[in-house]
Amino acid sequence: MTWHTLPHDTRKLQATEARLDAIYWAARNGLKGDTLALAAGMRPSEYRQLCEFDPLTEMAEQKGRADGEMEISGILHDAARAGDAKAALEILKHAHGWTAKTALDINIDQTISVKHALEMAQQRVLEGAFTVVEQLEDTDRANTNLFGSGRDGGDGAVVDARAEERPAKVRTVRVPVGAERDAS
Repeated sequence: MTWHTLPHDTRKLQATEARLDAIYWAARNGLKGDTLALAAGMRPSEYRQLCEFDPLTEMAEQKGRADGEMEISGILHDAARAGDAKAALEILKHAHGWTAKTALDINIDQTISVKHALEMAQQRVLEGAFTVVEQLEDTDRANTNLFGSGRDGGDGAVVDARAEERPAKVRTVRVPVGAERDAS
């Protein structure tokens, strides 16, 4: 197997006036990085090396960006002066950091009965108290029935079958206090 040499020509990297001008116009049109290098007629690696060795290359890019931004800014300002409200809003938003105020207008046409609100709060408190009492009773019942009635756990069933039954005094879930009489 033979090795073939690839043709390679070394290009001289210099920040010539033509090269700087090409970089300037590419940056002015908004190109960046590798696309800027390619549009300026260089390989991306050559452009990075040129930026490293010659500060004028970076200056040409910055000047191109500034001039491009200035041109577009002028067009937007001219449009805003001519009465284009959208252009004026865009200038305010992007150049000056302005944001439109948001206003909320909420109208509620409902009367609140203090007596009714107190009754509802009292009902919720009572429901919470009954739930806590019921949970404590269930826990006590499970603890006493763990070894059956009077057994020490040596023989027989570990859990009494009656402990799994629902006690008669536990009310159904989400039924308000006093309403269980109406439901039965």
